[in-house]
Amino acid sequence: MAATNGHTNGSTSSRKRALRIAGASGGFTDRQRAIHSLAGCDVDVIVGDWMSECTMSWHGAAKSAILAKGAGSDNRPGLYDPSFMANLTPALPLLAEKGIKLAVNAGASDTEMLASTVQEKIRELGLQERLKVAWIQGDEVLDVVNRLLKGGEKFENICFGGELKDWGFEPVAAQCYLGGAGIAEAFIQGADIVICGRVADAAPTIGAAMWWHGWDRNTDFNQLAGSLIAGHLIECSSYVCGGYYSGFKELFDGCENVGFPIAEVFADGSCALVKEPNTGGEISVGTVASQLLYEIQGPQYFGSDVVAVLEGINMKQEGKDRVLVTGVKGKPPPTTTKVGITASGGYQAEFHFLLVGLDLEQKAEWTERQVRASMGKNVDRFSCLKFTLNGYCPEDPRNQDVATVDFRVFAQTKDRSLVIKDTIEVPGFNRWCLENFLQSCPGATIENDIRQSAGKEFYEYWAALLPQKEVNHQVNLLWAGQKIDVPPSPSMELYTTRQWSYETKDPVSLSSFGPTTRGPMGWRVLGRSGDKASDANVGFFVRYDDEWDWLRSLLTVEKIIQLLGPEYNGKLVERFEIPGIKAVHFLLHDHLDRSYNATSTYDGLGKNLCEYLRAKYVDIPNSFLRRGRI
Repeated sequence: MAATNGHTNGSTSSRKRALRIAGASGGFTDRQRAIHSLAGCDVDVIVGDWMSECTMSWHGAAKSAILAKGAGSDNRPGLYDPSFMANLTPALPLLAEKGIKLAVNAGASDTEMLASTVQEKIRELGLQERLKVAWIQGDEVLDVVNRLLKGGEKFENICFGGELKDWGFEPVAAQCYLGGAGIAEAFIQGADIVICGRVADAAPTIGAAMWWHGWDRNTDFNQLAGSLIAGHLIECSSYVCGGYYSGFKELFDGCENVGFPIAEVFADGSCALVKEPNTGGEISVGTVASQLLYEIQGPQYFGSDVVAVLEGINMKQEGKDRVLVTGVKGKPPPTTTKVGITASGGYQAEFHFLLVGLDLEQKAEWTERQVRASMGKNVDRFSCLKFTLNGYCPEDPRNQDVATVDFRVFAQTKDRSLVIKDTIEVPGFNRWCLENFLQSCPGATIENDIRQSAGKEFYEYWAALLPQKEVNHQVNLLWAGQKIDVPPSPSMELYTTRQWSYETKDPVSLSSFGPTTRGPMGWRVLGRSGDKASDANVGFFVRYDDEWDWLRSLLTVEKIIQLLGPEYNGKLVERFEIPGIKAVHFLLHDHLDRSYNATSTYDGLGKNLCEYLRAKYVDIPNSFLRRGRI
């Protein structure tokens, strides 16, 4: 029966046209109106990403701790995304009325429990005859990791090397990244809502497109790769519509309500990006290129279903808020999938001094020497102890606040007694920082809230590869009480861990662009950066052909290392190009200090890296600057 918005949920007659997929969430912090708002649009499927490496560790470690106490599923909280039901529930009647499918990874570490919760809510609303729920199983693999580890599997860290057995931490949770084949099977079997745990961010889009267009997962690699990139573009919701866009100053009108994206995925795997009507932001080659460059790792984008080759991608502005994406090439899926392994790292605390005015580096040195003296030999009991001066006082500061900087003392330890209290009664981290206050440098003060100096548990994260043949990928159909196995594709191929990296072909002499002005690279260059475990990636792109010749010739690996300055950690930097969007991309290995949950830096997600580099000075041709500043 045709749905009210005109589609028929993937029946044979509907597969001639593009599938319209809306992206409702890029993380657990996203706006709660999304699913209901998008259900009011002309869409066939709504997808959403509620998970990250951060939440994988949170939920996985919490589940491990609860199960270690013997708690069963009937008497413990569900370790799925706590905000998801509030987002979904208002939309359920509209999903049923219009026949819109939904696939999300909000299940986190309790996918079955969330699926049952959704099914109960559907019954409560009297929609059980119109909405069928399935859930995807197989991502929780701690038992598999432990078994293979005992059998000699190395589980080499894909960011910085080394074997898991030498990590020094005891794994408490492990989740692997499932692909979209299970989601496709659930839709084929008649599911309306598919609840997943750790499927890859783009997997719901791949699964929906595979179902809709009837692609063969063992041969249609170009089409699957196109849907992988479509999924990547909408997986972070409003990012592709102007969120986190370095050209943001052009988008202030409506910035309070940037729209959510909709991808039209065609039968050949190409896609067109549009956005939710009557909202802020935009869909432009710039915003789409920005999101493409986010969190990629090289010229090949790996998924469990397919590998997408990015170098030939092209984008075309087809009209206002519409961009066509073509040129994605596909290769067979890899024999492995990524697995994220979590361990308790110990306890973390930090203390902040506020310094102001002149001689800031000397004031920071004075303070550090005093705190270290108070700690004495206890310094050696910290696994990480860092003192960092963050910020600077401008010349002739306009007010006191801009002249004030943060001197941060950051500590991690396995010894909870060092950071157990946030009071001053007992020796420990807080006391050692505080007791020097009356012999401090001039102008030093402390924050009026010192709760961060009490230790919180933090998690270490290890990213490795797991053979897909070891994954028990299954679809559970709740309405039928049926379980379906989803074996890996027999077309899998073995890939090397490291991708190809290269400098530009036929670089152009920088002097040929004429007179220059020294200024921030971001006056003419846009970009985007992100993280994968402890790796950081950053991509830069420009709008004009002559600027492309300049950018690709300017930004060598050596130049990026120079621009990084003291931020460069001495490790491998890899480079490749996407000429169709005038982009140069760099992967900085192990740049982020162990990933978000354990990092000792401000930029735990790698999102600040690009803006730091865009602020660095280079010689910019005056002919480019006459076009204006971004």
